[in-house]
Amino acid sequence: MPKTDNIFLIGPMGAGKSSIGRKLSSMLACPFWDSDKVLEQRTGVDISTIFEFEGETGFRERESRIIDELSQKSGIVLATGGGAVLLARNRDRLQTRGQIVYLCATVNTQLRRTARNRNRPLLHDTDPRAKLSRLFEERDPLYRQIADVIVSTDNLSIPVVTEGLLRRLVSPGDSLDSCRLEF
Repeated sequence: MPKTDNIFLIGPMGAGKSSIGRKLSSMLACPFWDSDKVLEQRTGVDISTIFEFEGETGFRERESRIIDELSQKSGIVLATGGGAVLLARNRDRLQTRGQIVYLCATVNTQLRRTARNRNRPLLHDTDPRAKLSRLFEERDPLYRQIADVIVSTDNLSIPVVTEGLLRRLVSPGDSLDSCRLEF
């Protein structure tokens, strides 16, 4: 399958992967998948419940199977969970099966966007800011390592990000296999 058939969105919670993914898939007229949503639908419980009963390790194993399955599809936009990059096999699969877009956001932006969402088990912490900072330090290098395109979503609307991203992804003559783009 050609690498350019799929667009995979990676990045921290609150960066806009699901919202931007839905908009981008609509603009491209292709299917949108959200690995967390598929996992919840298949198990019949939310992510927090999976974490509660199986821990992060159990969740990551389930997530990896979903990413393997979904990334084998052709012509899709896939929003992954924030920690999907932690497993080398997920990074390898995403890199070989599609274009990877790292949607990044500052810790302040993540806090603002996730403040009311109780379905974020990693934020069930006494200090969400410290937790998000630790996650960023751990994951940012992994996101950057595999990204073809890096987009900061801070202070940008969904239409602005998706339109800019669409221009970058479909510009004639651009080969995303051989370059890294940031905007």
